[in-house]
Order: sequence, then structure tokens, then C-alpha cells
Amino acid sequence: MDEKLQKVLARFGLGSRRLMEEWIAAGRVVVNGQIAKLGDRVTAQDKIAVDGEALRIPSWVRPRLRVLRYHKPAGELTTRNDPAGRPTVFDRLPRLRGSRWIAVGRLDYNTEGLLLLTNDGDLANALMHPRAGIEREYAVRVLGEVSPEQQVRLLQGVVLEDGEAHFVTLQEAGGEGANRWYHVTLAEGRNREVRRLFEAVGLTVSRLIRVRYGVVEMPRLLKTGYFDELADEERDALLASVQWVNPATPPSDSVDRVTAPLPDARKNNSRREARQTPSRGRTGQGRRTVRG
Repeated sequence: MDEKLQKVLARFGLGSRRLMEEWIAAGRVVVNGQIAKLGDRVTAQDKIAVDGEALRIPSWVRPRLRVLRYHKPAGELTTRNDPAGRPTVFDRLPRLRGSRWIAVGRLDYNTEGLLLLTNDGDLANALMHPRAGIEREYAVRVLGEVSPEQQVRLLQGVVLEDGEAHFVTLQEAGGEGANRWYHVTLAEGRNREVRRLFEAVGLTVSRLIRVRYGVVEMPRLLKTGYFDELADEERDALLASVQWVNPATPPSDSVDRVTAPLPDARKNNSRREARQTPSRGRTGQGRRTVRG
């Protein structure tokens, strides 16, 4: 059976379908020795190369679907490369063979918290698409207190430069002194939307942490700068939330939980995998055994 070329490329984690279409239009993709064009379809027998390098997919099988949950610290970019050389979330992730990690949405440079990453471009698109209406929950520290009038505006709608926006929910979460904590939810992911909403009513956000993306929450034991891989039942719940069916057949062996050390420990720990203690599951404190 044949498939659209851009779909195949996205499925193996090279990027979104739209990005793959741009690569094809730019002549970066070759199929069976010929420069590919938009509309091309491929089968398991076709040989595909991107930027002169053949896709190294053993026996043309779909790689095991993987979804990571990463606790992003402030001071990291959700981008693959930065001209200024600043750290990115991808610096900490395990290497993949034949595909690459795709971030599900973005978190701003100064925003912390839950970031999902997957090796399947189709799944990433499904999780980010506005029609999915996936809720994002944030813990927000605000300088000052949100008045009842401001709460009404934030829940009913505030006009921003890119259109009207509002929180789905807004709940007080305590605080002392000049700072107050609130938990808010959004059903979309516009750029800096939480900060801009509070700014629109005259309040400044001093700290912002994403604590939930749809059905996936940030575990309390997952330290900043670490990641783990979603357990099967949690991953399946995430797929079901967007009615996405995993076309790959999962392997029969168990999936290792994986973690990434903090920057000052990463270099020392990278050669000690064999001496690490057995994995303790979702807490992100077990061994760093990584399967590509």
C-alpha cells in the first residue's frame, strides 16, 4: 500500500506534515534517486533520502511509538537550534535511530513545567491541533491579587492583539506577601497567552509553570531537567483523548523508563549506565537505559 510522502516523513519524526511539504518543495527529499515533488506517494519498497542521507529505518517498519514527559526548567528554549548557543530542551533527550523528537507545542524561555515530546509527527499534530481542544493547566504566580472584576474579565474574554482569549477556569491557590498563586486552564496554546491575559488586566506574572497537558500531569517526583516515558496506560489515555490510533504494534518486552540528568551531572553519568540501580518507574530516578 502506498502513502503520501510527507505523511511518511512526518510519521518517522522528521517534523510536521507542513514542514515536510516545505522540504519536498525545496528539493531536499529524493525518492529512488529522483528529486521528490509534492503529491508523490511511496511504498515500503521505495528508497528515500533527506538532504543526501538515506532514512535508516530497518526493514521499513514503523518505530515504536514513544511519548516523553519532560520537566522543563526556565532558561531553556523549545527549539532544536539556537544561533546564540543557548540551551534547548533537546540537549537532554536520548538519541533516536531513524527519527527525532518533536515537541508537542512550546513553552516560553522563562516558563517551566510539563512538555510532551514524541517521535511521531502525526501524533504531535493531533495533540496540537485547535480542534482537539486539549486543556493546558498552569500554576501562575502573580504580583498582586486578582480582583473579582479582573477574574470576570479573564473568564469572559479579553481582547488581545491576535483576537479574544479567556481562561476556561481560574482558581486561587494561596500565597503570601505581594505574590499570589492561581491555577488556570486554557483550551488552546497561543504564544505567551497566559502572560498576555494577565497583562491585559494590569497584572504581572512572576512565575509560570505548566502542570498538565490534557490527561497527562506532571508528577511531583519528576525533578526539573529530568524526563520519563509515559507508561502504556497513560500513553493510551492520551491517544484516546484525541481519538488517535497507534498503527504500530507494540513490542512484547517491557518499556524501560528513562531519565536525563541535570546539566552538571549529565557528562559524568553518561558512562555509568551499567552501574545504575534498576529503574523505579515514573519518578525519573532510575537508570538511564535508552532504547532508540
